Amino acid sequence: QDLALRVDGPGMGTILEVKEERGLGPTLDLILFDGTLSVGDEIAVARQVGITTTRVRALLKPRPLKEILVEDRFERVRTVHAASGIKVSAPGLEGAIAGSPVQVVQGNAEEVVERIRKEMEEINVHLSPEGLIIKADTIGALEALCKELEEKEIAVMRAMVGPVSRHDLIEAETVKNPYSRVLIAFSTPLLPDAADMAKDPSFPVKIFEGRVIYQLVDDYVQWRDELKRRTEQQKFEQIVLPAKIRVLPHCIFRQSNPAVVGVRVLGGTLRTDVNLIHRDGRKVGHLKTMQLNQENIREAQAGAEVAISIQGATVGRQVSVEDDLLVDIPERHVKVLEKEMLPHLPQSTRDVLEEFVTLKRKADPFWGK
Repeated sequence: QDLALRVDGPGMGTILEVKEERGLGPTLDLILFDGTLSVGDEIAVARQVGITTTRVRALLKPRPLKEILVEDRFERVRTVHAASGIKVSAPGLEGAIAGSPVQVVQGNAEEVVERIRKEMEEINVHLSPEGLIIKADTIGALEALCKELEEKEIAVMRAMVGPVSRHDLIEAETVKNPYSRVLIAFSTPLLPDAADMAKDPSFPVKIFEGRVIYQLVDDYVQWRDELKRRTEQQKFEQIVLPAKIRVLPHCIFRQSNPAVVGVRVLGGTLRTDVNLIHRDGRKVGHLKTMQLNQENIREAQAGAEVAISIQGATVGRQVSVEDDLLVDIPERHVKVLEKEMLPHLPQSTRDVLEEFVTLKRKADPFWGK
């Protein structure tokens, strides 16, 4: 009795593929797994622009011992029962989604439409509050792409079937994490309005398009890692780094306004536009420019001998020959250095940082913590 009810009830199936058939227009290669489907039945179909209803115009069934994917090997039938492979011809099938459900409408069409919409929203993917947005041409491809990203511990915020729209890009633009401000499109195009947005060089969303899932994922990982490297480098460049220098004898080129002296970098990385202090905390002045072999440079490493200009200092008063000086690091920069960048610093730089911090914490044990 259960079998009879299953066979005679309203047909339900899954789209295998959407094709353009000569003389028929768009058709569905469909697996009917439940109930009955007949010519003239109203069916609900998931499309890239939403759920639509239409009426079956023709059913083509593979002839005995033939496969559904072999063209011109079909016979027209009026009715088909589960479980069967069938070609369905009907108006308005453009944009139907492979892998999505199809159901015969009996009674309230809105209930059937809502049921399919809910099923489409419950695609078998794991979503996170924040992550990438991915789009694909079929549900199966979407799930495969999501699985590949999940294996690499890459979060997905939205996963949808269909072409990339302007709305998709606007949503991706709102993602706060720059490494997740990304849209991956597998085998699906950008609509014209989305393509126009993507052409803008200042548009902040990175778009990856392709037809090979692992290549798309690898391209994203490579881009993300490079962006992280550049971000860390920029942060590193903006931080005042520790440095210790010694004023060299016979290298006083100007007494004041500004003082110009030769120094050796004893440790760390010396950069321009930093303040200098004595090892006891007394202020010296502001290191404005630096030269090596009469060429301006921005930084010098341990061991280098360079000429520096110090604004606000007079040789013989604020600074003298063979004085050892330290770069005066702002407190907020010390916090970043100790908490985020310490493993990346050379040992000589760590030693200078420890000397500077020890000096500061003599007066305030919690300075820079």
